[in-house]
Formats: sequence, structure tokens, C-alpha cells
Amino acid sequence: MNFDKEFDASGMSCPLPIVKTKKALADMESGKVLKVIATDVGAVKDMQAFADQTGNALLASSEAGGKFIFFMKKK
Repeated sequence: MNFDKEFDASGMSCPLPIVKTKKALADMESGKVLKVIATDVGAVKDMQAFADQTGNALLASSEAGGKFIFFMKKK
């Protein structure tokens, strides 16, 4: 998937991946896509909840090699 910016939250525990994702999105224009990489298993539920609460679209999420990959489109 194409993305405009990448943020690696590997090694960070809740709530840091969400806090840092929010900050990364704040610097982006509407419609741009942020790729987030996380290792905290809690990020799976947290990213969906964050998307639901903020109106940003969680386009895709996957897991590979202990890393969780999310693509979030800024509203």
C-alpha cells in the first residue's frame, strides 16, 4: 500500500504508540496515509479504537514477524 509518512513505534508500550501516532497525523494533510509499525500487541485494538474516536480511517492492519503494521488515512 502506498503511504506518505512512516512512524516506527517498535518497542513502545501502550499508550505511546497511539500518542505518537496522533502527533504524526497532526503534521499531515487531510487524505494522506500514515504507516505505523508497532510491536505492542495492544496496538491492534488501540489503533481501531483511535480510528473510531478520531474519524481517521484505518485502511489496513496486518502482522508479520511480531510486528503489527497499520495504514491510517488522515480525515
